[in-house]
Amino acid sequence: MERMILGSTILFSPFGIDEALEGLAAAGYTRCEIGAVKGWFEHIDPDTISDAEIARIGTKLRDLGLEPVSLSGHAQLQTQEGSARFGRAIDIAEALGMAVVNTYTGDATTEAEREAYFANVADLCDRAAKAGLKIGMETESNMLPTAEAGVAILDRIGRPDTLGFNYDPGNVVCYAGADPLADLRFALPRLVHVHLKDKVGGKGVFDFPPPGDGELDLAAFVSVLDEAGYAGPISAEVEFGENGWPDFAACLAVARRSVANLRALGLAPDDV
Repeated sequence: MERMILGSTILFSPFGIDEALEGLAAAGYTRCEIGAVKGWFEHIDPDTISDAEIARIGTKLRDLGLEPVSLSGHAQLQTQEGSARFGRAIDIAEALGMAVVNTYTGDATTEAEREAYFANVADLCDRAAKAGLKIGMETESNMLPTAEAGVAILDRIGRPDTLGFNYDPGNVVCYAGADPLADLRFALPRLVHVHLKDKVGGKGVFDFPPPGDGELDLAAFVSVLDEAGYAGPISAEVEFGENGWPDFAACLAVARRSVANLRALGLAPDDV
C-alpha cells in the first residue's frame, strides 16, 4: 500500500452517505474512509445494504472524484452476529475496491468470549485475504486499549500479511491514559492503517477536535511514522464532544479546517 490521506465520514455522522461524501469532497479530500458501524455511524448499514445501493455509492464516489480506501466495520467479533456483520463489511469493502477494513476486538469479558474472538478473527482474516483486503484492529476496547496490549493478541492470531493495527492516538489517551508516542512503536511492525485523531482532555474524556487543534503532538507522531517508513493510509477523524455534532455547515467548516491542518503537518489530502 502507498501513503494516502483520507477523510473519514464520521465527521458527518448525523447526515446521509451522499451528504457525507459531498462534504468530504467539498473540503478538499480526494480519498475517504466510510463508516459502516452498526449503532454508531451507519453511512453504510452492513445488515441491510443491497448490492444495488453499493453500486450506487460507487458511482457517487466516482462522480465526486473520491477514492474509497477503507471501511470502518467495527463489530463485536466475539459474537456470531458481530462476526457475520464484519464478514458482510469485508464483502462491501471488496465491492467498493477498498484496501482495508477496520474493526475493534469487541468487548469480550469472559474467557469463553475471548476464545470465540480468536476463532472468529482467524476465519475473518482468511476471508479478507481471499478478497485482497487487510484488516486493521483498532486501539479501542477493553481487550486492546493500546498497541502494547495488542501485540500478544495479534501474535496469537498470526496472519501478518492480512491482520495489523489500525492505530488511533486519541483513543489510546481516552481509553488507557497512555502516551501515544511511546505506544505507537509497538504497532509499527504490523501497522496497516492510522486514524489521525487529536484529543482534548485525559482518560475518559470524549472530545476529538480536528487533527492539529487538540493537545496531542501530532507533528511528532507523524515524524515517528515517517522514520519507520510507514506508507499506508492515514485517515483524519473528528468526533465532537458531549454537545454532539453541529449542523452540516459547521461540520463542513471543521472538515476544511482539518484539511488545512493536515497540510500544515505535511499531509496533503492528495498525497500519493
